[in-house]
Amino acid sequence: MTRLLARCRARFPDFSLDAELDLPVEGVTALFGPSGSGKSTFLRLIAGLDRVAGNRITVEEEIWQDDARGIFIAPHRRAIGFVFQETHLFPHLSVAANIAYGLKRSGRRRQEFSLDQVVGILDLGGLLARAPGTLSGGERQRVAIARAVLTSPRLLLMDEPLASLDADRKAEILPFIERLGHDLGVPILYVSHAIEEVLRLASTLALIDKGRIIATGPIEEVTSRLDLHPYTGRLDAGAVLRATVRAHDPARGITRLAFKGGELIVPEIDAPPGSAINVRIRSRDVALSLEAPLRTSILNILPGKVVQIADGDGPQAHVLLDIGSPLWARITKLSVRELALASGVPIYALIKAVAVDRRSLGRPTAMDTALDRT
Repeated sequence: MTRLLARCRARFPDFSLDAELDLPVEGVTALFGPSGSGKSTFLRLIAGLDRVAGNRITVEEEIWQDDARGIFIAPHRRAIGFVFQETHLFPHLSVAANIAYGLKRSGRRRQEFSLDQVVGILDLGGLLARAPGTLSGGERQRVAIARAVLTSPRLLLMDEPLASLDADRKAEILPFIERLGHDLGVPILYVSHAIEEVLRLASTLALIDKGRIIATGPIEEVTSRLDLHPYTGRLDAGAVLRATVRAHDPARGITRLAFKGGELIVPEIDAPPGSAINVRIRSRDVALSLEAPLRTSILNILPGKVVQIADGDGPQAHVLLDIGSPLWARITKLSVRELALASGVPIYALIKAVAVDRRSLGRPTAMDTALDRT
């Protein structure tokens, strides 16, 4: 597991950055915040593309920058891959030659992945003889990712790589980024201001705002904090469950997921069994019951207990549950009183399968197919 320590301070005429990260980078770690929050600046300082005195950056036991000791490792010696919004492919070279450039950049480092392996995972076999100018935006970005991965990076930095793509091209690329972490084990630090991408990809989340890191941790923990919902809840307040694909049931149009609290049923998705996946459940889509209901159309009936109750706006209340993972329910204050809810009370969370936020899942196989039961 790669551990990143970065303490970066930088002052500009209209912006200052004072950010610190100290966390293991495994799978995809998302650096998330609004435009202008300092995400890309922080990433460029980690990469060494920009240099500001007084910073300290280490990866595992290797020091990349420590100005107090006079150490600064040039970007090309940092064993990183970098993927930008723009692909920066060589227009005069074929796709194959562009990708092979990554092998040359790996230098004496042990080659972690074969060319055939990366080409296969990113589905580039049919593009190798083509020129970059003939590719779609999504295809060019896959080539740029392949070139970066073939440098055998200790850390892959991705700076809003999908920002310039339309929704269809983003949907095309996201599964390939997922496979980099799942199949190749490439640690990725992923910068984005798009919560949909973060929910789909990240296992760890770092929130940045106005040049400061305000929270870090497993995505399910960070998204469960009510005080952070102004940052994480742009799609409506809720929580993220880390789950694994257990099985598909095409006849019924559903996928069964395993998570810490048991099983969750969602609309069928295009992801192989065993795949890790994030599931966002909006608080407005969670109903509560003191008893397990019988003969109901709701497929997900999850036992748990009340952890916390917080007043919301007007008649609303927010109830934090422990169902093996944190989960929020938004109900009325009247319901809190009627059910006599308090910390420690056993409860059942009721979640319709079709209510699960599809933007956090893999691509649905039948977006408009009605389930036999909801």
